Amino acid sequence: PKPAHPQVEVIFFHIDLSHSSTLYTYYNMLSIVTGCILLLQTSAFAPLKLQSARFNSGLKMSVLESQVLAATPSIEEWLEVCEPGLRKATLGMFRACKEIAYKIRTASCDKMSCFNEFGDEQLAIDILANNVIFQNLKNSGAVATASSEETPTEDPMGGTGYSVAFDPLDGSSVIDTNFAVGTIWGTWAGDKLTGPEITGRKIKSAGIAIYGPRTTITLALSNMEGAHEFLLVDDFSANHGQWLKTNEFNSIGEGKLIAPGNLRATQDNAGYAELFNYWVANTYQLRYTGGMVPDVNQIMVKGKGVFVNVASKNTKSKLRMLYEVAPIGFIIEKAGGKTSEGEKSVLDVPILSTEQVSQVAFGSADEVARFEALVGKKYI
Repeated sequence: PKPAHPQVEVIFFHIDLSHSSTLYTYYNMLSIVTGCILLLQTSAFAPLKLQSARFNSGLKMSVLESQVLAATPSIEEWLEVCEPGLRKATLGMFRACKEIAYKIRTASCDKMSCFNEFGDEQLAIDILANNVIFQNLKNSGAVATASSEETPTEDPMGGTGYSVAFDPLDGSSVIDTNFAVGTIWGTWAGDKLTGPEITGRKIKSAGIAIYGPRTTITLALSNMEGAHEFLLVDDFSANHGQWLKTNEFNSIGEGKLIAPGNLRATQDNAGYAELFNYWVANTYQLRYTGGMVPDVNQIMVKGKGVFVNVASKNTKSKLRMLYEVAPIGFIIEKAGGKTSEGEKSVLDVPILSTEQVSQVAFGSADEVARFEALVGKKYI
């Protein structure tokens, strides 16, 4: 009888048992076929979702879960498909985020800010993160220009090929409360980050790191569909300290989940007030922490919902197009979602300066369309 699985059927049609004299030989051949199928399922391009509640909660993994994790590609393996310079620049950001994750976990906080060691200095954690990223980008040798939201100038890095803009620690004001925070970056080809020709559409790679109960990075590349999640392994196993691929996001559907930022704007933006009242009247779930990175990341993980940050005449938007809006917009659209600044995709807006700001909506198609219809740019 024909096997139920089409992939297995194709493989078995190529097996000739006419010369197999023993059941042992057949067993060996079957083992090889099974191994091939498992390799196909765990390739760098196949989505892998670890469903175990124990793995996701950070508790002790079973033997099977450990084997599955060991079979997933590391970021170094997965980026073999990249142009070498882009691979170096991206790995530089992954190394920086690993160091930042450790610094955050061991930071000392008071009522004003959090601090940690950087060489012989005691620095605020956001400044420390800024320095760590700049150093790793310089070390990559593939970055010509870099710019940080902390110091919004285009600075030479001594390398060639790419330019990187980043927000070193988005949500740093809530680190002392132990909320999740994150890092955002976008990479463009060339040595410029601003100008009429620079848009989010031209991003070559973008990522967001989430420093929470787990440390993950969701990465998107221009030449690959989907957004891809990597987990920083922190269990003192053989994989300790590695970034391993654990998830892939390809669609953001409709669902009653909202993360509404800058709600003060409802006071003088009638469209935002109408949109918020619509959500309340239709019993949407409020899932908002005040950290843009985790609030946006949940839209991809849950596969539904919308994040908005709306401007008004009295409460201007604070989100920078270069450092936050364009890179996250690139990731969201790669993950199957939609973005808008009120009238069009955020990826179609020229980035004219490092100080340029924008309101945003990230999420499912219907929710972003509702944002454009009710809010748009009528009340800015």
